[in-house]
This record gives sequence, C-alpha cells and structure tokens, in this order.
Amino acid sequence: MADELIGASDNPARKVPKPRRLPTTRRGLPDTRLEEINHVAATTGNDPVLDSLIIRLHSETACRRAGVLALTPRDLDPDLCLILLHEKGGTVRWQPVSPTLMTHLREHAEQRGSATSGDQLLRYANGNPITRRRYDHIWNRLGKHIPWVATQQISIHWLRHTTLTWVERNFGHAVARAFAGHTDNSNNDGGSTTAYTQAGMSEIATALAALTGEPHPLAR
Repeated sequence: MADELIGASDNPARKVPKPRRLPTTRRGLPDTRLEEINHVAATTGNDPVLDSLIIRLHSETACRRAGVLALTPRDLDPDLCLILLHEKGGTVRWQPVSPTLMTHLREHAEQRGSATSGDQLLRYANGNPITRRRYDHIWNRLGKHIPWVATQQISIHWLRHTTLTWVERNFGHAVARAFAGHTDNSNNDGGSTTAYTQAGMSEIATALAALTGEPHPLAR
C-alpha cells in the first residue's frame, strides 16, 4: 500500500482483526526486593558504579531505557536539579532528580570524559558510551545472584512500574501520569477532564522529594 502497488481495498491484512493485547505481568516491587537489587548491583560485576547509577536513575525518574541512553551532559540542569529526557515518539520533557543523583551524574561525566565531548553521558570505564547491551548484562548478572529476578524475568521496566505505583498510591493519578511523562489524552483515561487536571512540575518534584527523602528546589 505504501508503494501504491495495491489499493486499500485490495489489502487482505486490513480485514484481519488485531490480537487482543494481554495484560502485562509487570508490577511494582516491594522495598525489600528493590533493596536487594540495588545491593547486588553495587557489589558485583565489572562496573558496579555504572550499574548503580543506571538503576538509581531509573528508580528516581521512572524513565524509559531510551531516555537514559540519549542523556547528554547538556541535558543536566544542576541549579534546578532537572534532567532533559528524550524518549519514544520524539517526546522531550524535563524530569526532577535528587541533588545526590545530580551530583553523581556530573561526577560520572567528568570522570569518564562525556563532560568535554558533550555526547552520551553514561559511559564505560574506558570512555566508550554504553549501549542497550549494558542492560542485558545487568539483569543477567542480577538473575545469577537473585533467583527470583531470573524466574520472574525482571527487567529495567519493572523499576518504572515500581516508582509509578508508589507515586500513584501516595500522590494520586494526575501526579503519577505526569511523573511517567504521559501526555496524550486519546486513551479515554479521564476523558477531556485530563487536560484540566494535569500535575505541574512542583507536584512531580514534591513526589520525588518524598520518594528520595531529599529536598528539591522545585518542591512545595
């Protein structure tokens, strides 16, 4: 159809119903299991500093993997403790982070050479930028040390579920939606009312401050 070799009425694939989307098996992890993941990440492997930074970045921001891989030193605002996330669908958004995480991100950039190059922030010890394969390495290693990680096929996206579940339970749906970076109103999620009840940056920062136990310059 795209090449105009057939018309829409001649395409049999258009008559095939899409399969029903099954509910996800992912869910929020309890604090004890999140602590276990952080402990093993920080005490094993060939670069525990990098792996701990990746896990904390996802835990604080509930961002997607693409957002971390696209992060550059230019995307850091240390004064307001914000990072600029470039995620799927070409979306770009500012997300609050704790002062501690901002400090470690800047130190990482200085120590591994990305601060001067201005390219991808997270890098291996040799200065090469990380790829998606680092995530596979992290979770394969965690699965060897923590049996339930391998059994339940835990991945980095489970951290997004964990953080957003906590935010929703403690600060409500509007804040969780903004925290997640969900901006479209086409899924009947609250109808047109969603456009009038969107949470602001100060509300996201307030939720983050409660999550991390650290003050944030934009929090209420």
